[in-house]
Amino acid sequence: MSLFDQLGGEPKLRAIVDDFVERCFADVMIGFLFQRAKRERIKRFEYEHAARNLGADIEYGGRALDEAHRPHRIFGGQFDRRRQILLETLRDHGAPEEVVNAWIAQQDSLRSMITRDPDSNCQG
Repeated sequence: MSLFDQLGGEPKLRAIVDDFVERCFADVMIGFLFQRAKRERIKRFEYEHAARNLGADIEYGGRALDEAHRPHRIFGGQFDRRRQILLETLRDHGAPEEVVNAWIAQQDSLRSMITRDPDSNCQG
């Protein structure tokens, strides 16, 4: 059984992603990064990316993450804040620990594609 199935499939993942994206947009520390973004577009790509990485047979239709994030100056602390929001959202939705660990590890592996800041230092 895939992690996607263990989580509860599409309905559960969509609920988590919707909540997660809403939290990111509303967050006082990173919400400004999403000022020009379209929520539904972000939700779509977050869902596709997560589903694919959790073992669903779903195509990710977004651009490569390094290409999509290159124009934005995202600091390590901002990356970490988004990670923390994801962790809290997963736990609030009762995601199985195996899913939480795999999802967070996958996000951590993307750090160098999202930010050139190697740690949580917010100095540029």
